[in-house]
Amino acid sequence: MSKPLKQIHLAAHFPGVNNTTVWSDPQAGSHIEFSSFAHFARTAERAKFDFLFLAEGLRLREQGGKIYDLDVVGRPDTFTVLTALAAVTERLGLTGTINSTFNEPYEVARQFASLDHLSDGRAAWNVVTSWDAFTGENFRRGGFLPKEDRYSRAKEFLQTTSELFDSWHGDEILADQHTGTFLRDAKAGAFVHQGQHFDIEGQFNVPRSPQGRPVIFQAGDSDEGREFAASTADAIFSRYATLTEGQAFYTDVKNRLATYGRHPDELKILPAASFVLGDTDAEAEELAHEVRRQQVSGATAIKHLEFVWNRDLSAYDPDGPLPDIDPDPGEHTIARGRAQVRMYRDPLATAREWRERAQANNWSIRDLVIETGNRQNFVGSPATVAATINDFVQADASDGFILVPHITPGGLDTFADTVVPLLQERGVFRTEYEGTTLRDHLGLAHPDEARNERAAS
Repeated sequence: MSKPLKQIHLAAHFPGVNNTTVWSDPQAGSHIEFSSFAHFARTAERAKFDFLFLAEGLRLREQGGKIYDLDVVGRPDTFTVLTALAAVTERLGLTGTINSTFNEPYEVARQFASLDHLSDGRAAWNVVTSWDAFTGENFRRGGFLPKEDRYSRAKEFLQTTSELFDSWHGDEILADQHTGTFLRDAKAGAFVHQGQHFDIEGQFNVPRSPQGRPVIFQAGDSDEGREFAASTADAIFSRYATLTEGQAFYTDVKNRLATYGRHPDELKILPAASFVLGDTDAEAEELAHEVRRQQVSGATAIKHLEFVWNRDLSAYDPDGPLPDIDPDPGEHTIARGRAQVRMYRDPLATAREWRERAQANNWSIRDLVIETGNRQNFVGSPATVAATINDFVQADASDGFILVPHITPGGLDTFADTVVPLLQERGVFRTEYEGTTLRDHLGLAHPDEARNERAAS
């Protein structure tokens, strides 16, 4: 008996501060004006996507002591954007990245519960920690925490916000106009939490929201991060782009859920994925090459090489050979606020490897950065891309994808118009929303139902 087809989950990421977005392209629009966010969200909803996702940057990146303005610089506050989008969409989930290192549980719980009310149950929270002291300088109160303390705080942060969400059960509001009784229970929202990181007590002032609590996303890939996701998250981002790597990650994380009394379907695994579409596969390959050249200008290539070399390389020709000097493995990095620097833990070994590859392939600095940098995950005609996405999901390499177009706000339009209909024809993607909340879209039970099921089992 053949295995039933899995339904694919699709979401859209509005790129923020990064060099994936080709902001210099004539088709690119503003990353600040609300019209860009509205266009992007409406396209995602027209295509029946599960949700829109916003990452978060809490400090502008710097390189050599200056703002790194080759990236798109800055973006409005996440909650403000998502709340505004709730008013111009009806079904699309609204996912925001909010840091647990520099915020407080009561404040974040109140904001997400409010967003869930205003959107009729479409809110989701990507729980992250801050990893560098550079960002912490913007938040003197929070400062910088060692890795073990960041995860410890994040776990207690999420536990505390859950207690706040659950301090209302959903039946407290009577609002009897005849008797003048508003609440059945005057102690609604009462909470007490005493722990290592938080010692708070009071009454939570936002009643139970449509989803009970927001859908929880997590992005950690370490063993501790995977365990954190298996114990508490509803979805986890994956960074694995190949089928084999994706399957290994998928199996590992899903197998961890049983320890916490959870079913594999209670956690969705969603890698981010970029794409380039063409009328034919050959045309798409040509376009993908052009896009990479746009994403990695000569100046960008030099700056990227400086991540590894940790030196000022502005005197080098991006179309020339790699520097013959070795990287400076010093503690202080020339690039600040950029997570990629953590990828190169042994810069001397990376430099040796890159020199060998560049020499073997006759690559310039720019060629090397293009070839070793992020590649488009899906390149081809709409039929090819639809088939590849479906293959990944049916082979248990993911439950779907969060699409990251290189042009905003219109870069999602062609995918919505050409690839989505092909997935719908295959019977693996919805033609209409079947529910109203993000939990409905993701096939996740309401927290109260999931808790009751586990208690009964």
